[in-house]
Amino acid sequence: MATAKEVFEQVKAAALAATGQDERALQIDYDALEKKMVAALGNRTIALLHVNQYLPEGYEDQGHFNAIAVTEGNVVYDMVLGDQYFRYDLFSAADLTKFQSIDGIYKDEEKREEISFLSLRLQHGDEAHILLGLDDAQRASVMAVAERLSSARYPG
Repeated sequence: MATAKEVFEQVKAAALAATGQDERALQIDYDALEKKMVAALGNRTIALLHVNQYLPEGYEDQGHFNAIAVTEGNVVYDMVLGDQYFRYDLFSAADLTKFQSIDGIYKDEEKREEISFLSLRLQHGDEAHILLGLDDAQRASVMAVAERLSSARYPG
């Protein structure tokens, strides 16, 4: 369980860690971001938080990464962050019309390596929200979100 402030701290740590050695760090105003995130999340208790190591395809091409927060009441926040940018989508597990899980291997032809991944696509209407797990800890996080939301949406 986490508060909005604790979620911000975890997202901030992920943003700081998201920069590769030869990349320019995200130029995020963390004080402003904290205020925006706390205002968005309010006093809700966050049960699960998943931060995508890489931003899934389909998001705006502005160097962002995203975090998915699930509240105790099974409301989902998909928060996209970047330089001078914060937006979030908000929806309930009850609104989900499709769960799609892909456990596969991505072939990076440029680096000549294969990367295993676990992807969870949550869809409601025309909107899709993607969680991506590239290692065991991230996979566990993706599965925890999948289990919680599928149980909330399809009990029994």
